[in-house]
Amino acid sequence: MDHADREALVAALPTPGSDTPLARELAENARRRIQLTGRPFPKPVSPRVLTVANQKGGVGKTTTTVNIAAALAQAGLSVLVIDLDPQGNASTALGIDHHAEVPSIYDVLVDGTPLLEVVQPCSTVENLHCAPATIDLAGAEIELVSLVARESRLQKAITAAADQGHAYDYILIDCPPSLGLLTVNAMVAASEVFIPIQCEYYALEGLSQLLKNIDLVKRHLNPALHVSTILLTMYDGRTRLSAQVADEVREHFPEQVLRTTVPRSVRVSEAPSFGETVMTYDPASSGALAYLEAAGELADRGAAGQA
Repeated sequence: MDHADREALVAALPTPGSDTPLARELAENARRRIQLTGRPFPKPVSPRVLTVANQKGGVGKTTTTVNIAAALAQAGLSVLVIDLDPQGNASTALGIDHHAEVPSIYDVLVDGTPLLEVVQPCSTVENLHCAPATIDLAGAEIELVSLVARESRLQKAITAAADQGHAYDYILIDCPPSLGLLTVNAMVAASEVFIPIQCEYYALEGLSQLLKNIDLVKRHLNPALHVSTILLTMYDGRTRLSAQVADEVREHFPEQVLRTTVPRSVRVSEAPSFGETVMTYDPASSGALAYLEAAGELADRGAAGQA
């Protein structure tokens, strides 16, 4: 189905009255699904490495990482997720085995194992791969302290993988909710920071500290680092607070904030328990459509060189 066919189908959908909000929401979701599903995303001008970071926990970092990655992969792009969180939640959500004996990103950072040797394919989404995290990563913060060039070990591993000819269009790095050596490694390895922000007041307080830390890394370790993308998550359209937080973030970061907001969704929360992303668990849900839309915006920006 080409673009013209999609638009014709969308135009043919009936328009519910304003007195039926549920029917209106269902019709809007149907329109978005028709417009988005099956549309191939354009490749970026050059491979993009994005660090998904926020020092505040529970804002949807891991959920955003795996679902944006799955949406990009489903649309024909080649994607690698690097799980730098010792909890290994991104690995779990992608159905990747990450018990203690599995070769993981720990081996890459501490022992110098080539990155491509620890990468595993995701069984539920074609074109999607993951470098898993194991519990060993919890001790990596301490072990990295005594190593030479400790802040740039991940950067060197990614550069070496590029020299070996990896074909990834996007590399997304899922960070732990802190600014230790693991997060610093992620920021040195990437040129872009992707920040998910929960639509609540505390999220704004954490954002100012995160921006200071990004500026520190930029000044001392990685001059190319910049915030390229902000995604508003856990948006609840029934509350004024969500709308106020969204408006404030858009006012301060008009170029970086994606138009799409991700609503609170039970389906998004359920999916990891089945070893899946919401993109395969329930692709028709409002959460899956929001992540697909956000991934499309991210891909369009990358293809236009706006990263």
